[in-house]
This record gives sequence, C-alpha cells and structure tokens, in this order.
Amino acid sequence: MIDPQAFIHPTAVIGKNVSIGPWSYIGSDVVIGDDCIIESHVVVKGPSTIGSGNHFFQFSSIGEQCQDKKYAGEHTQLIMGDNNVVREGVTIHRGTIQDQGITRIGSNNLLMANAHVAHDCVIGDNCILANSVNLAGHVWVDDFAIIGGMTGVHQFVKIGAHCFVGATSYVNQDVPPYIICSGQPCAPRGINIEGLKRRGYEKPEIMAIRRAFKTLYKQNLPLKEALIQLSESEFTGVTVMADFINQSDRGIIR
Repeated sequence: MIDPQAFIHPTAVIGKNVSIGPWSYIGSDVVIGDDCIIESHVVVKGPSTIGSGNHFFQFSSIGEQCQDKKYAGEHTQLIMGDNNVVREGVTIHRGTIQDQGITRIGSNNLLMANAHVAHDCVIGDNCILANSVNLAGHVWVDDFAIIGGMTGVHQFVKIGAHCFVGATSYVNQDVPPYIICSGQPCAPRGINIEGLKRRGYEKPEIMAIRRAFKTLYKQNLPLKEALIQLSESEFTGVTVMADFINQSDRGIIR
C-alpha cells in the first residue's frame, strides 16, 4: 500500500507489494525492490538501488549526498541488498568518485537507531550496527561483524568477519577477523568464540584461531614473525586471518 501523502518521483521504480507510509519521499533514480516496507517520514534519494524485503523505519535518510567536501555533485550510487532492517534516524550516504563511487550494503543486516554509514562504505551480510554507530568514509565491515553502540570507526578502517567491537569504542586501525575488541583506542580482548560456535565452526577450527590470536597478541612477537607462524597453519580460519593482515593498509589493532 502506498499512502496518498507519500511523494514518489516519476522516475522511481517501485516493486511489487511495497508499503510506503505517509510523508515519505522517494526521489529520482531510485529502485525499490519487492516486499519492502517504508514507514512514514523516510527519505530515499538516488541514484539508489534497494533490494527486496527491506524495512526502513521513520526519519531514516537513505542515499543522500555525502558530507565529503570534495563531492561536487558527481553521479554516485547506493546499492543495498535484501532483508535489511534500518531503524529510526539512520543515515546512509552515496559514494564518491575518489573511491568506486558506490556505498554498498549487503543483505540481512540490522542498522539500529541513529547509526551513520558514510560515503563509500562497504558492509557485508548479517552485520549489526548498534545505536549511534558512526562509520566514516571508505570503511569496510565484513560478514557477521557486530559493532557496539556509540562506536566510532575511522575512515578507511576494515573490520573483519565475525568480529565483535564493544560499545563506545574508537576504532582507528584494522580489526582482523574473529576478534573481540574494545576501548579508546580499540584494543584486542580475545576471540569471538560464541559467535563462531553459533555459525557452525568446529572445535578444532576454533582452537586453531585461538592459537593464532595468542601468536599475534600474547607472545610479543614482531608482526612479520607472527605472520610466518600463522601461514604454517592448515586451518582455513587462520589463513583468512593471515590474508586479512597481509592486505591491511592501516595496520591492525595490536
């Protein structure tokens, strides 16, 4: 059902079984997939492509121009997958030509009230951004990561898969996969064991990841030497961790 008080631009493409509440605004060059729910007072601007089954709560602002002072009206995009829940007051900005021109959000994510996703961010699948999380530009958040409330993430930081970042943290360097971290600045605390168990990781794999954590953080080894030891592991999870660290531009929390 589309409320008669909603505004939908003539160029917007609205899928099947979409609900749009009163006083919501759907701008030009917006594509809304099937079965989406857009509550009242939601703004969606384009170019934006929204998948199916997403639910946007009131006062969220989706696909707005970014706050980067270098942005000069270039054609950039927001691309969002399926079955995301975007709560009250969330802001998601489009990309910039200084990157790939796309802010990209995967599927099955929960963005809690007042979270902010800045330009050129990439969020994977099954992530949770708790209340008032702020992602600066060009941040990557991999699958199944959870970021606690009121956490700030510095631009260009990458947060690995299955990480858990504690509330009110300040993340200014990359966080390797599987790690629990918190603090200002953010520091490693351990491995997200419960999260890995819930996602089907077997005990030998979890134990190998725990040993890798000790190698990285408990043995006072230079990073290069720790990476050599990680590269000798036969476990996929440890290989994923080592690859992430080798590809880090900002350096990892340590």
